[in-house]
Amino acid sequence: MAENQHTKPVREGEALNQQSIKNFLLEKDLIADVQSELTISQFSNGFSNLTYLLNIEDTEYVLRRPPFSAPKRGHDMGREYKVIHNLNKVFSKTPKAFAYTEDVDIIGAPFYIMSKVSGQILTAKEAYKRQVTPNEFKTISNTWLDTFVAFHNIDYKAAGLKDLGRPEGYVERQVANWSKQYVAAATANVPTAEKVMTWMQKNQPKHYVHTIIHNDFKYDNVVFKNDYWKEIIAILDWEMCTLGDPLMDLGTSLGYWTTATDPDIMKQGLQSPTVMEGNLLRTEIVQQYALKSGRNIDNLTFYYAYGLFKIAVIAQQIYYRYKHGHTSDPKFAFLNKASQLCCNTAWQAIQKNQIDNLY
Repeated sequence: MAENQHTKPVREGEALNQQSIKNFLLEKDLIADVQSELTISQFSNGFSNLTYLLNIEDTEYVLRRPPFSAPKRGHDMGREYKVIHNLNKVFSKTPKAFAYTEDVDIIGAPFYIMSKVSGQILTAKEAYKRQVTPNEFKTISNTWLDTFVAFHNIDYKAAGLKDLGRPEGYVERQVANWSKQYVAAATANVPTAEKVMTWMQKNQPKHYVHTIIHNDFKYDNVVFKNDYWKEIIAILDWEMCTLGDPLMDLGTSLGYWTTATDPDIMKQGLQSPTVMEGNLLRTEIVQQYALKSGRNIDNLTFYYAYGLFKIAVIAQQIYYRYKHGHTSDPKFAFLNKASQLCCNTAWQAIQKNQIDNLY
């Protein structure tokens, strides 16, 4: 986590056992004295795994654990720890992971401890507060894209991650699995969701390359070194990292990439600093990615529609948990609307066979 990602007091019902954590930190040689004062706060960004800041002995650590009352699927902390621990050895933009445990007696769930990264995280709120200029955003978007390309070029076998996923058949499995997950989490009838699922099943690419993919690569998941915006020093939130088609990864990022030319309904429903002037348009991102990566991007509409649909499913799953009382965070209350917006936008892209100027 980075210095401008603000923390708040721990939310009600999400507190951690301080003494148990201190015992664990001592056992892992991360502190010198179990009697040291520990301050715990909580990062407010994000909609999935819970992230806490531990301040002890003049050192700051980050603790990651699954949400309370969440199913294990999608919240495998051991897998996330392995990804970070291994990638840190071969890719400098990975935080350092110190320790992991499956002992649920400590805080009630598996968790791991990682480094806190000092730098700048560009949320929409932060971008408006800083009044980031169009020229700065030109630099920011190109730095982001260069890092994305470099990430997809990682030798995952050298990192000991060849068993991270099953890249063969990745696209087919993703289309099927996300469709099943949407149906399971549905709380209302959304006609465009059915149309998008059917279209993706019939129009998915059959041939693609395999790389390591992040699955959530966006501005608020990268840490810039400073406000010159020319270097990203860390990538965050590795819970969905796997092996597969890098263009599926690109499609997910494009799904979050709302722009200044999008209608208000998109900009409000998918809030992102990418809406500010100076950022690349989605088609420009694709052109630059193809140029910098050397990859030919066929089936562009499929990848963008897939990205939007996946975001729709994630939002709907969180809303489902909120509606059934499994989480109380008020920011989850309207995620069903965001989910529907993503489905509608994906269908617009399919109908027009383009990824910009959709409405």
